[in-house]
Amino acid sequence: MQASGRDDFVIAIRSAFLKKENKQKFSLSALIILTLIILVLGKHNFKVVEYLKITLREVAYRSSFIVSIPENFIKDSYITSKNHFFVYEENIDLKKKLKIQSSKNYNIEYILAENKRLRSEIDDLDYSSDEIIAKVLIDKQSPFLKSIIVNKGSMEKVKLGMSVMDDNYLIGKVVEVSFSTSRVLLLSDLNSKIPVDIMPKGMQSIMTGTGNEYGNIQYIRDENYIEENSLVYTSGAGGIFKSGIPIGKITKIDNDINVKFFSDFSQLRFVKLVLFQKEEN
Repeated sequence: MQASGRDDFVIAIRSAFLKKENKQKFSLSALIILTLIILVLGKHNFKVVEYLKITLREVAYRSSFIVSIPENFIKDSYITSKNHFFVYEENIDLKKKLKIQSSKNYNIEYILAENKRLRSEIDDLDYSSDEIIAKVLIDKQSPFLKSIIVNKGSMEKVKLGMSVMDDNYLIGKVVEVSFSTSRVLLLSDLNSKIPVDIMPKGMQSIMTGTGNEYGNIQYIRDENYIEENSLVYTSGAGGIFKSGIPIGKITKIDNDINVKFFSDFSQLRFVKLVLFQKEEN
């Protein structure tokens, strides 16, 4: 215990005397001599020496604390100022991004409103829809027929011509309805022909089924005008389907312009039967 206390005392004396203020008052020789005297007297356990060591240790600790106050204050002030400027700059950046996003939202709202107005001017009609979720029971596939049977029929108000969707993608239409089931003709069937829009060029065409897992674009004005990976949507012509339903994207193979469907028809489990009706405003 005495050795430990002596070491603590020596460390405290050194830390106190090594401060810049104390360096000007004591020389290295005086510090060494004073330390040796205290160590020698400390072996005899003089109370005066013990009190002196405790007093000096307390003075050294308090001096170190007082001397460190300005340094800690400057350090804390620097960190606080740095954080303040960082938060300020981040706030300005977020305000700019919010302003840009708000502008985009206004543009989207304007486009939607303009689209609705133009549709109203064309035929004074709006589309509404009712959805029926159905489970795929049978997948009939042959070189000539691509269709599925679902577990919803006239009992659930399924009607002929209803659009059939896989999430938001068109996959076919209802062609037969019984009391509890319905048959869906897929877009890949050879008998499937639907009017489509090819975007972003806005070209209208007819997509036919091929009997495979892709469709084919026919009756196009200029095949070279169609770019690879252009998107294909329903055009709404003929009133069979609502316009703007995504179908797939263009893939050119040799001289054919094919459509790779967004949905994998071989992996269908549940589908949506959607009835798009036109109602007067």
